[in-house]
Amino acid sequence: MKTSRYTPKTITLALLGIFLVCIGVAFNNNTQLGNDPVGIIYDGLRTAFNLEQAQLGLVSNYLNVILIVILFFIGRHYTSWGTVMYLLPYGVFVSIGSYLYPLIFTSTSLVGRSLGGLAGISLYYLGISLFVAADIGVDPFSGFMLTIRDRMGWSMRRSKITFDVGLIVVGVLLGGKFGIITILTALTTGPTIQALSSLFRKTLILEKS
Repeated sequence: MKTSRYTPKTITLALLGIFLVCIGVAFNNNTQLGNDPVGIIYDGLRTAFNLEQAQLGLVSNYLNVILIVILFFIGRHYTSWGTVMYLLPYGVFVSIGSYLYPLIFTSTSLVGRSLGGLAGISLYYLGISLFVAADIGVDPFSGFMLTIRDRMGWSMRRSKITFDVGLIVVGVLLGGKFGIITILTALTTGPTIQALSSLFRKTLILEKS
């Protein structure tokens, strides 16, 4: 008998993952050392609309709602309750991260900001890995990437690289901050998430009760 993907354990781990992703995105944005490929879109829109850095969460919420609506029509099979669950707290969690960053990383020196970036990248990786391991759905951006893969007949690797490059280009054109964090996350997110999500799934999801 097939068991439901939506168990208390998977939902809890997915929510924890979403929280860590959002805190990581906010931390990276506050360092002014660049954003991850998704965060740079949020930052670009925030900049284009002349919004404060603390309003990054608001921007992310609006964009994710638009993406889910579009995805519902062009790649409906990639939308699920997990996708909706990813959306609902996202903006609030990013706003929490934007509030926490200056409280934790009080130094604006390069060393201080680098430590903030290291924390942001680490939380970003851990969060995505937990959400992927929970296997309750995909986030809106991943749904778009998978839809492109299906329609173009590309490999997952080619689709991911192309999609990330496209996000970075659009984000930069909108005014998003490009930097070392952008380069690092673009190069290392894929293999890191693959390794960590596999580990989390074996140890946290598939462990025997």
